[in-house]
Amino acid sequence: MTSPDSSKQKETAAAEQLFQMALGFIPAMSVNVAAKLSIAEQLAGGPKTIEELAPVCKVNSDGLYRLMRALASVGVFREEGHKRFEQTPLSDLLRADHPRSMKPFIVFFPDPLHFRCYANLMHSVQTGEPSVKPTFGKELFEYLAEHPDDSAIFNAAMVNLTHMFIPAILEAYDFTGIRVLADIGGGHGSVVGSILQKYPKMNGILFDMEHVVRGAGSYLQSLGVADRCSVTSGDFFKSVPVGADTYIMKNIIHDWDDEKSIAIMRNIRQALGDRKDGKLLLLEFVVTPGNEPHLAKWADIEMLALPGGKERTESEYAELFAKSGFRLNRMVPTQAPQSVIEAVAV
Repeated sequence: MTSPDSSKQKETAAAEQLFQMALGFIPAMSVNVAAKLSIAEQLAGGPKTIEELAPVCKVNSDGLYRLMRALASVGVFREEGHKRFEQTPLSDLLRADHPRSMKPFIVFFPDPLHFRCYANLMHSVQTGEPSVKPTFGKELFEYLAEHPDDSAIFNAAMVNLTHMFIPAILEAYDFTGIRVLADIGGGHGSVVGSILQKYPKMNGILFDMEHVVRGAGSYLQSLGVADRCSVTSGDFFKSVPVGADTYIMKNIIHDWDDEKSIAIMRNIRQALGDRKDGKLLLLEFVVTPGNEPHLAKWADIEMLALPGGKERTESEYAELFAKSGFRLNRMVPTQAPQSVIEAVAV
């Protein structure tokens, strides 16, 4: 029998957990504002007072202090002396020049664009449709194509996610033997570029919408792989480039419903032609069974609310492949939240 004291403690713990969930948007938005103000960069050389920071950041000193005091309470910055702040390991990662910087991720995800869409999350739950169109009057990728500033923030965040996850993918999966790797929906080329860096005998193809790949050349040049990677643009719902023996997509299929995902993968299958060694690699979250925590289950809400896609289980991926001219060959887990999902042409 559970004692009254034990039941009360569990209720108190449950109430505290719900309380933190309900307030979760406040620290999220606060760290977004701190990143946009580049406060971490200002503190890179040492502690500064609010009176020193406020004019540089062009903000109200009282408002800035209250923001930083709250962030310091969760380990982002540290107040050492009255209204004098210094860096912490968390705030260090907000610096744009940090080798493991998370600034682009923080600038994009807890952002007003997201908050406006999530304010309409009820619409998505009631209809199963994304909330972007009732919020902005357009689908997500249409909106981004027409808003270059938001598109630039989105692309930077996607590159940032690749930088966070790609080391674990390169460690877990052996790309040896691939002659030409085509990155479909590859943005600025962070995936194919990182793989080409490790495999100097491999060539690459980067494919995405024209307004996206516009900034890819200089990025690939900075990686030292531009001479081995062609860049082309188009619509993957219509066709994809031919000439690769392996096609790769990172967080692309999860953007789309089953019908559109199958359309993309059928175009890849067609591009492979009669290649017996043709492969398709997806870098995606895989939804785990049961109630175990996994980033995929929250990313799935993001897919529901914004692009209208979904995160999938292993069996759901196998079904998509079977309808697209592929067979699921293996799932390769990594130390990152993503897996490498390997399919072979049939």
